[in-house]
Amino acid sequence: MPRLRREVAARVAESLYETEAALDAALTRASAFLSIMPVARQDARLSACTGQDAIDHAAAAIARLSEARRELVEAHKALFEVQKSMGIGEVAFGSFIDKPEWPEQKSMLRVVENKAA
Repeated sequence: MPRLRREVAARVAESLYETEAALDAALTRASAFLSIMPVARQDARLSACTGQDAIDHAAAAIARLSEARRELVEAHKALFEVQKSMGIGEVAFGSFIDKPEWPEQKSMLRVVENKAA
């Protein structure tokens, strides 16, 4: 039984991670779409009124995608509780979880010599 539960949990986890990735991708693409519209309007030398409805609708879609993402995060938390109630501890599910590396960022801060008088 424990093996079966682990296999079932792995299937659910894999589907969850795929769904999270798809939703993040949709949010990213929709944001890029929204951001290009004002630039396109300016490049075409059109009035500021041109395309405002399209911008409003795209922004509303992004807001809904954000709400969907928030709900998916809550589902993730709820599944953690289910995992505990099933008696399954934290499990490394293997290589199917493709998490990106943490981006290496150079700090804008730098060490300066202390020249206080």
